[in-house]
Amino acid sequence: MNLVIDVGNTRVKAAVFEQDRLVEVVVFFTKQLLPEIKKISITYAIDKAILSNVGHISEPIISDLHQILPLQVLDSSMNFPFTNSYATPNTLGLDRLCIAYSAFLTFPQKNVLVIDAGTCITYDFIGATTTYYGGAISPGLQMRYKALHNQTAKLPLLKVTMFQNFTGNSTEESIHSGIVNGVLQEIEGVISQYKNKYLDLTVVLTGGDTNFLSKQLKSSIFANQNFLLEGLNRILIFNNNK
Repeated sequence: MNLVIDVGNTRVKAAVFEQDRLVEVVVFFTKQLLPEIKKISITYAIDKAILSNVGHISEPIISDLHQILPLQVLDSSMNFPFTNSYATPNTLGLDRLCIAYSAFLTFPQKNVLVIDAGTCITYDFIGATTTYYGGAISPGLQMRYKALHNQTAKLPLLKVTMFQNFTGNSTEESIHSGIVNGVLQEIEGVISQYKNKYLDLTVVLTGGDTNFLSKQLKSSIFANQNFLLEGLNRILIFNNNK
């Protein structure tokens, strides 16, 4: 069994794979990392594990994880079977490299735009020539709600809710329309920009807000909430088979 651990900005996702088959996904907060991983290691016979540490887990905790699991920590020195043309590769988030790798394997020799809608919304493009070019980063849904509340005197902090009408007739409806409709229009606009340049574009939507957003988008997309986890598992397999 393989275990992949994705430490994001707010939560941790841990996924158990039997080769390429996803067996279970567990989601929890960062402070629960060690006890949750211990539970998983007791339940499953883990042969290999990989950690993607976007959320900046401390070295002592990583050391404790090494005591529990045969763990590899994802870094830029690992092998990726595509060309990375990002101008500042040392600043590129490893989660974005994982997404590119998953796109490379899932849609070989195709132009792929992966949209990861989580704390941030990231856009990552890998070309049919097996080259990763980069993309864009913008605030995610929750971040936008918090920004409106924290940066103003009176706007309330609301939960993510689909707007009823793009012309909001109350403060709450106006906030929902501004944020959710704004995100939808942003995503549709970015997809349109890429489609104007790459007619054979494949679009993948992933991340924590996948289910919420995919129901509202008009563009043809592949919705896969576990796309990053699958990429991590494939990197683990690829690097252990070399």
